[in-house]
Amino acid sequence: MKLNSTVALTLILLAMMLGAGFVSAMWGFTVGHEALKGVTQPDVRPTKKLADNQNAASGKEGVAILREEDILLNVKEYIKNKGESSKPTDKEDEQAKNTETKEAQDKPSPESLTTQASFTSTNSDLKLPIKSQDRGVTLEVNSAVQQGGSLLLNVSLKNEGSDAVRFLYSFLNVTDDQGRALSAITEGLPGEVPANGEAFSGTVSIPSALIEDAKNLSLTLTDYPDQKLQLKMSEIPVAR
Repeated sequence: MKLNSTVALTLILLAMMLGAGFVSAMWGFTVGHEALKGVTQPDVRPTKKLADNQNAASGKEGVAILREEDILLNVKEYIKNKGESSKPTDKEDEQAKNTETKEAQDKPSPESLTTQASFTSTNSDLKLPIKSQDRGVTLEVNSAVQQGGSLLLNVSLKNEGSDAVRFLYSFLNVTDDQGRALSAITEGLPGEVPANGEAFSGTVSIPSALIEDAKNLSLTLTDYPDQKLQLKMSEIPVAR
């Protein structure tokens, strides 16, 4: 009788231990499941990695752009303060007058200035237009002009292939002849170019402050999201 009671007590304790273990396991699983609800698998797609790399490359250099009005105001204040701090002597006044007279005599006529300006403008456009073509899609830089503190590249884009092509112009990569990445704003070009051979015109605007010592630019554009096209061109002259 005593042996039976001991066996029954042992079985009861074993059952309680198993029950407690099962309850603890279920409670741990529930807590872990609730904690991992907001965790997702990282996106390891190669297409997204390439897009992220290009976005990082295009924005690796941040340059603060000053407004043209602020620059002119600072220059005027500097000249004014410099003039007030140093008054010219009579001798310096006489030398200045002589210099002005000589400059007036040596100043070229308006006709010659017009010819010189035209010659310079022609030289800056000797390498334009520049074309790049891939899979029936053509990108062309027609001209480059300085306007409003920016270099404006007048471009055209057309698709003579069999399928429409999409572009995301944040993928447009512009670098100078020293390999520095430049920020650029594209306007006027469509997000999707139909396969009908129609030419679309637009502009690529680059702040002049970024290309003060640059002579040539390079440009690269790929389609989105397939990234099968590679439209590349270099030796784009910087207009002065």
